[in-house]
Parts: sequence; structure tokens; C-alpha cells
Amino acid sequence: MTGAFRLDRRAALGLAAAPLLVPLARRPRAQTLDRLSFHTDWRAQAEHGGFYQAVAAGLYKARGLEVDLRQGGPSLNIGQMLLAGRVDMTMSNSFEAFTYVRVGAPFFTLAAIFQKDPQVLIAHPGSGFDSFEKMKGRPLLISNGSRSTFWPYLRKKYGLSDAQLRPYNFNMSPFLADPQAIQQGFVSSEPFSIAQALGRPPEVMLIADAGFSAYQTTIATSRALATEKKDVVQRFVDASLEGWAQYLQGGPAIEAANALIKQQNPDQTDARIAYAIKVLNERGIVRSGDALIGGIGAMSDARWKDFYDSMTDVDVLPKGLDVRQAYTLDFVNKGIGRK
Repeated sequence: MTGAFRLDRRAALGLAAAPLLVPLARRPRAQTLDRLSFHTDWRAQAEHGGFYQAVAAGLYKARGLEVDLRQGGPSLNIGQMLLAGRVDMTMSNSFEAFTYVRVGAPFFTLAAIFQKDPQVLIAHPGSGFDSFEKMKGRPLLISNGSRSTFWPYLRKKYGLSDAQLRPYNFNMSPFLADPQAIQQGFVSSEPFSIAQALGRPPEVMLIADAGFSAYQTTIATSRALATEKKDVVQRFVDASLEGWAQYLQGGPAIEAANALIKQQNPDQTDARIAYAIKVLNERGIVRSGDALIGGIGAMSDARWKDFYDSMTDVDVLPKGLDVRQAYTLDFVNKGIGRK
């Protein structure tokens, strides 16, 4: 779910939705729904809950849409599927948006569900890891993908060294065996599993709190679809944001969405889902930053520029890219789900 994407340049395929139905006079007929496909970046989980809520609660259908919600997995390159025209929209992130700009692909970001990148650094309970400055000298279990995204930022800001790095293959065993180790994870996932293994919650530091300003769980699509079917795309975005507003409230209203998640991914238990929703709310993953003013999914020119500048400063992204090509504000900042 993390890491920069390396995409080959190829001709972009225009994407089309089903035509709108022209209603007949006098004689009522069933509504023809506009079809869209949306691919998440991993297996079904609470971190995708707003999209499942929009399906389960009929929010897409209420807006005249039939949405094919597809779950990701370890063997799927979702970015390549979008480029090849095999899906209309994908769950994406700030890094992939700039990859599209770099290779000249006509795709961009429509909305940012996660205002804070949910990646965290995790230490053992009682280890005293309560600030990023205390990472110095400790073994850091960081994945290959993360070494080209958030790691250069942390390394420069806190004077860290590549000599501290250890391989991280999404297996907790090396971390559990070393009380001094720090490993990466997602705030809504790995801390839950580690707490179960150790019998008490670990120390957790959200990388976004260090100033890492990437948007996560974004919605990406082609410029062709966003232009030619703007109304269809707007209805999808609005329903998705409303789905997130409902899902974060929890309770009986999201039971059907959780049932869909568990059906597609049996690893998602009720306890794990409840933990994820709790942490997403407590940490302001969805409702913070631009979303406090513009509503869920909000974005801003200033935030995109800040992220790009911070990544060029550590040579993660090349200088000279047109930041405004990475996104559009046309579909968000309408106050949906704003408290």
C-alpha cells in the first residue's frame, strides 16, 4: 500500500460511462444507471469503509450509478490497470499523482479521503519512543517502497542514517524479537496486531505528525472521463464522500458495509474493524487539514505545493514538474461530511 510507483508511458485510453437515459413521457420505466468501476489498493478493510458504505447504503444508486467496487491485492498493479483503461478510477496517493505528471500520462487526482498519511513508526511498549528524535541509533524496519517515499524525509529532518535500516517484509517476527526495534505500519492495522501479540499497546508515532504532508486514499481517474462525463464523476465523488461521513459514525448503520468487507476479506474481524474506525477518528485521518473547511475529500493548492516542495528537497521527486497537473479541485471542497 505504500511506495512510489514506476509507470511506463503509454497511450491513455479514453474511458466512457453508460449513456444517460432520456425518460419517456407518461410511461414510467426503470432507471438506467451509469456504470463506473473503482479499484481499491488492497484487500477489503475498514480503511476502505466509506466506499463499501456507499454501496451497502445505496448511495451510489441513489445518484444513478452502478459502481463495480473491486478490491486490490498483492499481485495487482492498480496504477497500470488505470493506465491501460481496465478500470475507470482507482484508489491512489500523492506520489502516484506525480508519477502520472512525470511520464505525461493524462490522469490526475479528484479527491483525498485521508488528510493524514496513516503510516506510523511503532516501538515496543515502555521503550520510551515518544518523539521522532529518539529514532537515532535504533534499528528501523522499513520496506523497500518506503525507503523511496517517507524515509528520505525523516532521514534529513532528524539526522538519521541508512545504517539504521533493516529489511521489513510485512512480518512482525523480527520486530517482536528485538525490544529496541522500530518498525513501520499503518495506524489502523499493525498496532492492533502487535498489541494482541504483546498483551499491551505499543508506542506509535504518526509520520504525518512529523510534517510529512502526503494525501492518501485518493481517487484518481483519467482527464478524459473527468471532462466528458463530469456529472457522472461528480455523482461518484459526492456519494463516496457521503459514504465516508456515514461510515466514520459507526453503529448499526454500517453493519451492511462491514458485512461486505468481511465477505470479501475474511481476515477482517469485527474487533479489527472497530479498532480501525476508532483510530481513524481519534487521529483525524479523514477529518483534519483541508477537510475541516472543505469537507471530507478536500484538497488545496497550498497542500499539494508543500508536499511537492518537501519531496524535491530530498530528491524523491524531480524538480520542474507542473504541480497543478497532478490534481483538480473541481469535484471537492463542497462541505460534504464537514462537522
